Amino acid sequence: MRTVFTGIPDAPAAPDVAVVVDVMRAFTVAASALRRGAERIVFAETRREALALKARNPGWLAFQDGAPEPGFDLANSPARLRSLDVRGRTIVQKTTAGTTGALAVADAGLVLCASFLVAGATAEVLRRAGAPAVTFVVTGGDGRAEEDLACAEYIAALVRAPATDPGPYLERARRSAAAAELAEAVRRGWTGVHPEDVELCLEADSAPFAMAAARLDGRLELRAVDQPPLGLNSRDAPGC
Repeated sequence: MRTVFTGIPDAPAAPDVAVVVDVMRAFTVAASALRRGAERIVFAETRREALALKARNPGWLAFQDGAPEPGFDLANSPARLRSLDVRGRTIVQKTTAGTTGALAVADAGLVLCASFLVAGATAEVLRRAGAPAVTFVVTGGDGRAEEDLACAEYIAALVRAPATDPGPYLERARRSAAAAELAEAVRRGWTGVHPEDVELCLEADSAPFAMAAARLDGRLELRAVDQPPLGLNSRDAPGC
């Protein structure tokens, strides 16, 4: 399997297979929400769109990054997610890196979204897909975010060697600038972050599913999967 690691600005519009990585914190929150029983996650292009979708669909929840904002139910904190009942709910998510990266490659044949929580399951889906090439979209820091790159490289290593030790990759993420920024935000008492967020982002292979994004009714939505969508084409697999 050939691998390409790229940031959002240089990501090809329609690679055969794309794995979009956001460890701190968009796709850790997404994986945690799906693990806690959320039905699906719909990606919004703007915060205004996210709130409009929530308003039109009673019972939907809206998540965003940054400081808490009126109308949103969560500021992208995996620890604070534990206080929400997401069972059976649809979540609208808008973040600067993760959801933006997924939307950038929405026309790929297969779009997987990943963090350390779903790394093992993501690698298994890639193995089953048998794709000759995979584009990893490293969403943070214009493709240079150490935590996202470490996770992407860990997934690529797992495809080749399922017994790969996550330790060195997790340590890179733990020492990343993003982890330091979250720790500093906690120290300053900023809302929207939690002291446990970083460690929750480093729970390798703790979710038994991968996350595949597909267009449905014109919107990109994310669901838990355990095998590649048929035909390796997310556009033709609305039920994935």
